[in-house]
Parts: sequence; C-alpha cells; structure tokens
Amino acid sequence: MSEDGRGLRRVEHAMGTVFSFDIHDARTAAIDAALSDAVAWLHHVDEVFSTYRSDSTISRLARGEIALDACSSEVREVLDRCARAARATEGWFSPTPGGALDPSGLVKGWAIERAWQMLREAGAHHVCVNGGGDLQLSGESAPGTPWRIGIAHPLRPGELYAVVTGNDLAVATSGTAERGAHILDPHTGAPAAGLASVTVVGSRLTPTDVYATAAFAMGERAEDWLEHLDGHEGFAVLPDGRSWRTRGFPGRFADT
Repeated sequence: MSEDGRGLRRVEHAMGTVFSFDIHDARTAAIDAALSDAVAWLHHVDEVFSTYRSDSTISRLARGEIALDACSSEVREVLDRCARAARATEGWFSPTPGGALDPSGLVKGWAIERAWQMLREAGAHHVCVNGGGDLQLSGESAPGTPWRIGIAHPLRPGELYAVVTGNDLAVATSGTAERGAHILDPHTGAPAAGLASVTVVGSRLTPTDVYATAAFAMGERAEDWLEHLDGHEGFAVLPDGRSWRTRGFPGRFADT
C-alpha cells in the first residue's frame, strides 16, 4: 500500500485478476479499516463464487452437492440478480452460458461495487476501485479534475481507443483482447464473435458489467439495444477495426 499527497493506493491479486484501490481522500483510521475489509471481501467472494475452485460454494452447488437453500444469503442474492439480468437482457446474459452454473459475468462487478461502497461508508468520497478494467468511481481524481479512464484498443496492443471522463460512474469492458473468446452466446453455446470489444458506462457497476457481457454476446444487435438502454451508454470495436458508439457516450476517441 502506498500513500502520497492525494491519498492511498493499494494493489491486490484476487479472483484471478488484479484489483487496484485509489483513494484520494485524507487518510483516516476508518478508511484504513474499510480498505482492509474491502480486500478481505474480494478474497471471500473468490472463495465462495470461483468456478475454478472445486471447494467453492458455487462449484459445489453446480455439482449438486448442496442445495440452494443451504447456501448463504449472498449466493441467493447473486443468483436472484442473475435471473433478473437474464430477463432484462432477453437471455443475452445467462448464469449458465455453456450449460453449467457460472455467474462470473455478474460476480466481479457486484464485488467491486460492494468494495467501493465499504469505502464510501467509511468516509472516502474520491475513490476508484478497478478490477481487471472494470471500474466503480466517485468524486474526483484531484480537486476540480474528473476521473479519466483509458479504454484499450482491442486490436492494437498498447494503444488507447478512447478516454472516458466523469465523476460518479461505472465503466465495464468485455472483449477478447486479454482472455480470448471466453464469452459465449447463451442462445447457441458458441463463443460470441461479432465484436472485438464493447465498453458500457453507467452509474453502478453491477448492472453495467452485466450489460457489457450481454452486449458482447449480442454482437451486431448491441448497438440498437444500448442506444435505447436507459441510464447507460456504450461503444464497440468490431473485428475489422470499425467502431460505433451511442449518442451520449462520455468519451473522447483516438479518431476524433
């Protein structure tokens, strides 16, 4: 954990990715404790929801070793949110995309948002929690300066395609650049291939992350869907390098 004139920064490996906490408030005992609790929360989520751990609750539930009513309230909450997300996206988001239980498309955003909320409740107002490129932000990066979030170009390693600017927002990107074709079309079970990446911006990361996953699975259908999705904006890069964006997307682009 590092500290400078702007606050605190901590990097943590959990859930198979890298999380960073940037807190641009004066350091207090309450914020220190909340940061420790937030890190512990992420590791707890991994223990409960990881599909790569055979002893996790979600793996045991998927194998039928335990029943849902024997699971914790947080497991029931996540699966209820998944069911609502599936209805809201007409099945383009699914907790069983390949036929097996896997709520990962919702869990990371939900976990990040909860960690951010812990810090907010402890008095941190200028916060960015980043988990593998999915972010929940509030306040400012410096007095009078909004947060600026670079969105990587999925086809040109090392280049930015866009920069999103704002104060209180959530940003989620789904694509193939880092993990390959890992998002499935839940209607066919085949890897989604219509887009190279899609970024969605909203106010809270749990639905924003879900909508990014659903939009990526939709492919070419996603543009019209995101254009009419209340409270959210998006942009996408196609496999041939072309792109599109919704009318209200809060970003600047390399081609403008």
